[in-house]
Amino acid sequence: MTTPRVSSSAVTSFVVASRYVPVYLALLLLVGVAAIWAPETLSSVSLRAIAPYGALLGIAALGQMLVIMTGGIDLSTPGIVTLAAAIMVGVGGGSDERIGLAILTAVGVAALIGLVNGLLIGGIDLNPLIVTLAMGQVVIGIVNRYGRTFPVQSPVPEGWSDWTFTRIAGISPVFWLGLLITVLLILGFRYTSVGRRFQVVGANPVASHVVGIRVNVNRILVYVVAAVLYALAGVALAGLLKTPGVSVANQYLLGPIAAVVIGGASLTGGLASSMSTFAAAVFLTGLNQMLLTLGLPTAIQNVVFGLVIIGGMLVSGDRIIKAVERLLRERKRPSRLKTEPKDSPA
Repeated sequence: MTTPRVSSSAVTSFVVASRYVPVYLALLLLVGVAAIWAPETLSSVSLRAIAPYGALLGIAALGQMLVIMTGGIDLSTPGIVTLAAAIMVGVGGGSDERIGLAILTAVGVAALIGLVNGLLIGGIDLNPLIVTLAMGQVVIGIVNRYGRTFPVQSPVPEGWSDWTFTRIAGISPVFWLGLLITVLLILGFRYTSVGRRFQVVGANPVASHVVGIRVNVNRILVYVVAAVLYALAGVALAGLLKTPGVSVANQYLLGPIAAVVIGGASLTGGLASSMSTFAAAVFLTGLNQMLLTLGLPTAIQNVVFGLVIIGGMLVSGDRIIKAVERLLRERKRPSRLKTEPKDSPA
């Protein structure tokens, strides 16, 4: 009886898909723990309150995912998110008629910052860690200076804040915005040449260059797109907070990176899942809410959050793929027990 063979493409698909399983298991575990220790976290009121903030982290994490896919890292996220929120206050001027101008200004300025990051990293080949960390500090300094030009605790336009608090199917439109961006990225990776180039450049930049892909141009472009996503998160966050301050985005330094790691992305570039990254952001937001509900001290919350990130590294997508590949090799290895040939009779 012959054993049916499994096609190599099916094996490859299984190996790649296995890297994204842990985030969904983590979500199920979080729901189970919350149901036992903090059931109020799962109430409809609590879930509606968590949803937009999970989406905001998800939007920022998707920008970080694009950068990591191409082999980079971006630590300017908090600065760009904060600047976008400040622009909603300063340019918006509290007037609903200026909402569109404020959003366009925030996105445009963010794209310019992303372009500078991209040129320094993709054009001049500077270290992305140092460049983006320094750029983040420059932007925060600009925000501190810019914030002095309008009164303290100035609000965003009321119409913008009202929009973020409206309900579509019982949930803030901010959540649906995050989900829409996630779906658009999924479609972009599958059906557009730009999306496919981002993946190829991260997976193998040398081969990409050989086949004619302009690696540096794509690395520049990815920082621009990422900065635009950070800006969208910032303008939406400003609406939810109404009066955003200069420390509004401190949690957006490690949070997006943690979501990308827990979402199963390859930290060496190439492989990542938009949906898994968004799910990881929702998981981290839900975890934070559960810790707050339990009334744990801030120090303990930080410890738990850090341990979760380390756990995400231990079961990262790269490690899962290596384990699955090792298991498949073991199964394909021929048996060492071989039948010795019998001596022919004399």
